Order: sequence, then C-alpha cells, then structure tokens
Amino acid sequence: MTEDRGTTVPVWTLATGDVRMPGPTAGESLTAERLAELRGVLAVLADEPIVTPERHPLPAGTDRGRGIPLDAASPLARHLSRFIAESARTSLTAARATASGEGLYRMVVPAKVAARFGQGLVRPMAPKAAAGGFHGALVDSTGIAAQATFVPVGRAAAGTAGGAGATAGAAAAGGAALTVAAPLVLMAVAVGVSAHADQRRRQAVEHITELLEQLQQDRLDDEHSALDGCRAAVDKATAVLLDQGEPGLSLGLDSAVHTLDTALSKADTRLARWQRALDALPGGEPVDLATLTESFPGVDGHGGAFRAHLELASLAIALKRRVVVLQAVEHAQQDPGNPFGNFVRALRRDQRSLDALESGIAAVLVRLSALELARPSGRRPVFTTNEVDRLLRAAHHLHRLGDGVAVDGRATDVAIEIVRDKDGSVVVFPALAA
Repeated sequence: MTEDRGTTVPVWTLATGDVRMPGPTAGESLTAERLAELRGVLAVLADEPIVTPERHPLPAGTDRGRGIPLDAASPLARHLSRFIAESARTSLTAARATASGEGLYRMVVPAKVAARFGQGLVRPMAPKAAAGGFHGALVDSTGIAAQATFVPVGRAAAGTAGGAGATAGAAAAGGAALTVAAPLVLMAVAVGVSAHADQRRRQAVEHITELLEQLQQDRLDDEHSALDGCRAAVDKATAVLLDQGEPGLSLGLDSAVHTLDTALSKADTRLARWQRALDALPGGEPVDLATLTESFPGVDGHGGAFRAHLELASLAIALKRRVVVLQAVEHAQQDPGNPFGNFVRALRRDQRSLDALESGIAAVLVRLSALELARPSGRRPVFTTNEVDRLLRAAHHLHRLGDGVAVDGRATDVAIEIVRDKDGSVVVFPALAA
C-alpha cells in the first residue's frame, strides 16, 4: 500500500489449515480492488478459512487506550513475532517493511469466514460525529486502502503448524500452498472480538448512567450495578486466558455468568412483552400516544424505563458475548490439535440465543419507528401549542428508534487491527466491519 506515494505495504495470505489454493504471485503489486476480489475468491474456493494481514506504518498519535494490551510473552504477540521473523527471512519486501519492529497489522477476515463466528458478533457501529460511517480504531470507513498498492509476500519459512502453542508455518510443500497460522488467526480474532464487545459495553454503560440519573429507580439501579459488577471478573478471566492460563474459581467468573444469564432472561421476558404489545396494536391505523407509552414508558422522549431496559439488555449481551469468546478460547486451547475448528464451533453454539435476542430487539425498534401517532383525543376542535409540540416531539423520537438498527444480520468483512511495538508487545483494537 502506498500512503505517502513512496511506501509500499506488504500483504500475506494465511490459512488456518492445510490448503492448496492459487494465491497471488509474490512481489506482484495489487490495487485495493484487486485485493478485495482475491479475498472473495479465496473465501469461496478454499476449504479452510483464509485471512489477509496487511502491514502499515504506525500512525502518529494512536490512541492505544481503546484496545487490549498484551505483553510480548502473550500467545498472540509471540505468534505474530515468529510470523514476522519467518517472513523476513524469505521476503525482502517483508524484511524492509518490518525492520523497525513496530507497525500496524490489519488482518481482514472475509465475510464468509466471519459468518462462522455468528451474525451479531461484529456489526458496523455508527459514530456520533459522522452519519453513515463506521467506528474504526485506526482506519475510518473509507480506509487508507483507496490509495493502496499492495505487494503480496511469499510463504513464510516452514514451521510447525497446528495447535495453540504452535508457530506460524507453511502448509504442504508446493507453490500453491498457503502459510498456515491457525494459532495467530485464532488469537487475533479472539482478542479483537473481545475488545469489540468491551467497546459496546462501555457505550451501554454511558447511556445507562445518564438514563438512571433521570429515572431515579432503585430497581433498575440494582440491575445496572449487578451487571457492571461482572466486569471485573470478565476482565480478569480475559487477561488470564489471553495469556494462555486457566481461569480458576477464585476469579468469580462462574457467579458473573449466573448474573449475566439472569439479566438475559429478564431481557427475553421484556422482549416478549414488547412483541405482544405491538401485536395488539391495530394494524395500519394511527396509535394513540397514551396507549403506546403504557407499554413502552418513555418511548416519546430521550429517557424513560423502556430505553433503560434497552440499554440494560445491550450491556448484558455485550458482556455475555465477551464471555462466549473466552469460553471458545478455553475450549480451543484444551484441544491444541485443532484450535480454530473448536473455536468456531464453540462460538456458533453459544451465540445463537444472543443473536436471536439482539435481532428481536432490533425488530421491535424498527416496528416502533414505523408507527404513526394519532391526534390527541378530545372534543375540542383546536389543540393547544403544548399538545402539538408534544406530539411532534414524540413522533420524532419514535422515528429515530430505527436509526442505525441492523436487522438483516448479514456478515461483512471484519478487520482486526493490531499495533506492535519494538519490544514485541501488542495492542489489539476492537474488531470492526471492514
């Protein structure tokens, strides 16, 4: 990739298992469009998941506080360092690009592969400042790929492929064999998805705090406190697992999971209640505001119990998704001979209920945003200014509920951005829609 018309950025093709595929010729430059086509072909034709890491110069002023830091001894950092060293031995392009020891590594997981992780795992997140854009740790929605010249790198030197403790290596000999790096891909996806879930948790906490200050309802405060109290246990378990340890009972993850399951059960109950309330409304007719707010308190404004319940559900889902990733990592590490397959199976099995809950809530919001409000009832032919203003405000807030809601669940390419420092330590930013 060319960022200052003089710097090229290498790109690798990595497989998570032994696979023979026609890949790009080493040293042959590619445009961003050509690379996107290549990713699609590899995802469609390959039997094993294939990802494409890119190495960019480290942007100045990078905010590392948004990511998860891991020291040089962590599995992800070790796998990345070994992969860089082996690539540098076999490719002059890679050796020049990685000589400084630091840089931004952007691993793009194709949509077909990302779909195996669950439809709701990573979705575009609309930023407050730019409508229609996506949140990105280092690269915005347009990306720096628009001016890119990619240079494919040849296979890394042969090494040991396979388990969670293995190094990045090469698949079966032959010109069409791709580098096998299942442990590197596994850990990068795990940390990136965990950071993404934690980002959603922080956003939900900000919204909940503001809402509960307005509502002053002790019962909702208790729900919030119980959920937020799970964070410490989840954070500790994340640190232990990503350092390839085993979380014990002393971390409190079991009790945290029980609290999360209770909160998700409440969210399921509330979702069913909302769905029944919407089904009971007369089809195709304007809805009285008083009738609507009876089932959805505060839906006509910025606050209200309904919005607090939405944010509590969002918080519970975000925390549970992070736990699911941790459980998948632990499961994969217990069978190091097939880490990526176990990782995907564990994610898929545990995410279905979360996907259904999140999709159900999204559908409720879309249905609410499409409702038409009826005029205030009464015998008076003329309404007061306050009544008209309230109706207009309510209609505006109601229609805004559908903004940014993803209901189709279609998988997109997922980008995982990793900053590597000279000492080998890394910071992994929240996974984002590429």
